[in-house]
Amino acid sequence: MKNMPILRRGLAVLSLLAAAAVQAAGTVGASFPTDFPAIEDASLQKPVIGFGAAGPVVRTPVIFLHGNNDVPYAAGTCSPTNGKVQLLAQALADNGWSTSELWALGYQGDQCDLGADNTRRARIAHSHQANVPDLRRFVAAVLAYTGAKQVDIVGHSMGGTLAREWMRQDDAYKTVRRLVAIDSPNHGIINCSGEATNYYQLAAFGGFTPASDLCQEVGSPHTPFLQRLNGPGGSRETAGPTKVLVIRNADTSFVYFPAQDGWLFSPVPAVDIYGQAVDFSGSARLQGAKNLDLTGQGAYDPVLGTAHLGILMSPQTKAAVVDFLSAR
Repeated sequence: MKNMPILRRGLAVLSLLAAAAVQAAGTVGASFPTDFPAIEDASLQKPVIGFGAAGPVVRTPVIFLHGNNDVPYAAGTCSPTNGKVQLLAQALADNGWSTSELWALGYQGDQCDLGADNTRRARIAHSHQANVPDLRRFVAAVLAYTGAKQVDIVGHSMGGTLAREWMRQDDAYKTVRRLVAIDSPNHGIINCSGEATNYYQLAAFGGFTPASDLCQEVGSPHTPFLQRLNGPGGSRETAGPTKVLVIRNADTSFVYFPAQDGWLFSPVPAVDIYGQAVDFSGSARLQGAKNLDLTGQGAYDPVLGTAHLGILMSPQTKAAVVDFLSAR
């Protein structure tokens, strides 16, 4: 009889694991559970979009963050060729995660506002400053809804630096168990210089001028934003107990390399917003992280052939994320 409480606890754990196994390998959706709290986008003044599911939670919940000008899923948005973080989440569902453990935040809405003004791609609503409050509220809501004490975060491009900036602001390193930053602008992007041949300054390519809000954050490794984020000499690049995996392109990527990426993105000068020559090719790397360099990732972007987008969809990335988040 003395062993009955232990037996009951053991049976309860087995029941929970069985329930989670039933939901594992499910299909990742394109909405939140009906009883998940509505979170207003701080810059768009309407509810954020994303996905998640109700159900038992055994593993650490994973939050997926897309990059700038992207969406968490394609259906029902004005960005029908993007939304590939949903496919990355599905790779986890296919490898044992329950759909109730997989969440995504669309912190820039459905991108339908870009039709009226394409330069919004580099303006305040697309900055880290504007979107940290959305991520802060979303993480709190996921923790409360799932009952978990920690989350894992997988961020592509700006999603990785957005996660790092929220963690820095809130000292949230104990809240994030593991962070995967995929081709993220940890030390700036190449697209923001005032050089005449930098076509990203044009409205058709997003208006990435040196004075634009996003470029003021990441248009140079020496911006005040990145200096605060990375700390003196990179002392805060992997602060706290959070384990970090960086997955980056090592041959080309239209946000870092002065080289062709896919069929659309021609090279631009490697010059920062201050007019200084800068090598951005190693921007995604982080000191103290596990860094995985990949090449040939443009093969996995079926629309534009870019490495920066292809790396999000590649089998190497999916395998690395599964291994990193499941390792004890």
